[in-house]
Amino acid sequence: MTEPAPAVRTVHTVELTAAERAKIRALLDTAFDGDFADQDWEHALGGIHALIHGEDGLLVAHGAVVQRRVLHANRSYRVGYVEAVAVRAGHRRGGLGHRVMAALEHVIDTAHDFGALSASDAGAALYAARGWQVWPGRLTALGPDGPVPLPEEEGSTYVRPAAGRPLPAPVHPLAFDWREGDLL
Repeated sequence: MTEPAPAVRTVHTVELTAAERAKIRALLDTAFDGDFADQDWEHALGGIHALIHGEDGLLVAHGAVVQRRVLHANRSYRVGYVEAVAVRAGHRRGGLGHRVMAALEHVIDTAHDFGALSASDAGAALYAARGWQVWPGRLTALGPDGPVPLPEEEGSTYVRPAAGRPLPAPVHPLAFDWREGDLL
């Protein structure tokens, strides 16, 4: 008889205790080999987190979806932007990333116009396997002094339609809201 899979807990940032936030940050620092900056952490806050704990209570997987505004062809979209997806070493390749993403995609399907994320080389296969697709058009950010082209993000920015909704046409760029640090 196989053991049941650990439950996925979804929770808004406001409902996380300081100790839980510290455990999430520690997982992200470890999973990203120390390359998870304070601004990256800031980007993961203010939305819904998907958490998976092992039998021993150790946090083994995390992801978050936050709302961002994206302009496209004179329309403002409410986009569920996926941040800080990580699975602890030793627990990878067991489906935990898929389970975290399924929880985040449910949030996108029920609360957003479409989903978006910036994929690392290591994470791209997970997103592609779940039906996310590389945005084939141009990308910009709405900077303090106007639009800022983001050609370095093209090819690694993925999108996914929310349930029952189409994706915007790639003939026009996606213009993301401005933020400190990595724009996507």
